[in-house]
Amino acid sequence: MKNQFTIQFYFVLVICCVAVNANAQQRKGWKLIWREEFNYKALPDPNKWNYENGHVRNQEQQYYTNARSENAWVQNGVLTITGKKETYPNSDYVKGSNNWSQKDSLAQYTSASINTNQKAEWQYGRIEVKAKLPHGGGIWPAIWMMGIDRERIGWPGCGEIDIMEFIGNHPQDIYGTIHFADSAAAGGHRSSGSKTTSKALQNDFHVYALEWDKDAMDIYFDDQLFHHFVIDSAGTGNNNPFRKPFYLLLNLAMGADWPGPIDDAVLPQQFVVDYVRFYKKKH
Repeated sequence: MKNQFTIQFYFVLVICCVAVNANAQQRKGWKLIWREEFNYKALPDPNKWNYENGHVRNQEQQYYTNARSENAWVQNGVLTITGKKETYPNSDYVKGSNNWSQKDSLAQYTSASINTNQKAEWQYGRIEVKAKLPHGGGIWPAIWMMGIDRERIGWPGCGEIDIMEFIGNHPQDIYGTIHFADSAAAGGHRSSGSKTTSKALQNDFHVYALEWDKDAMDIYFDDQLFHHFVIDSAGTGNNNPFRKPFYLLLNLAMGADWPGPIDDAVLPQQFVVDYVRFYKKKH
């Protein structure tokens, strides 16, 4: 979810048929290790989920709220993250500041970003999220992962795995991208990504998945593989971030350069998640 404006995507053409069962539960060779089925009525389970709070990154316009039912709520077997147009107090406000996250006393949009940091982490296996996406100008939902050492070494050293990003000004495109540090590259980091295309993503649930082992990462839309990444591309030593554990984030961002201006007419929008599951290969 870092600023995508400078990212060069390497597009691949993948031709395949989408199978009826897109999740690992129907496949041989996988063992279910961790799951969140959202079969309750409440805020997201605090034993599994944390919240980001405030204006966090990329000069996005939404303010992420903390444990607020209007923006993150579980009911009828799904998690719903809602992006809204409303004024909301900015707890980081500093009078006279020129910093984008502090200069306004009131935010004009709210949303939620939840994560498993220090509650669940994974290294190698298959993580899958079944979700229905929001739509419209400026909308930017994401399913992504960050290295657990992010707070200690920062980004991009910790690595980033974007399993799904969707932006409102490209309404049929789904992006999968890997980000990692490279001191020789512009900006000190490199990205490897691809996209695939599907219509009416807001109407149906789809499975967005990552399969990850010591050699490679594969990103899927349903059963369609659309991005392959060789782990050694990010370095062969112990500093390679993709040989360390990661945690998961689910969020609905709004605005910033990549998704374009927010279309207030389509708000509120909802990012609806049916489940999150993590599997390990059976030995």
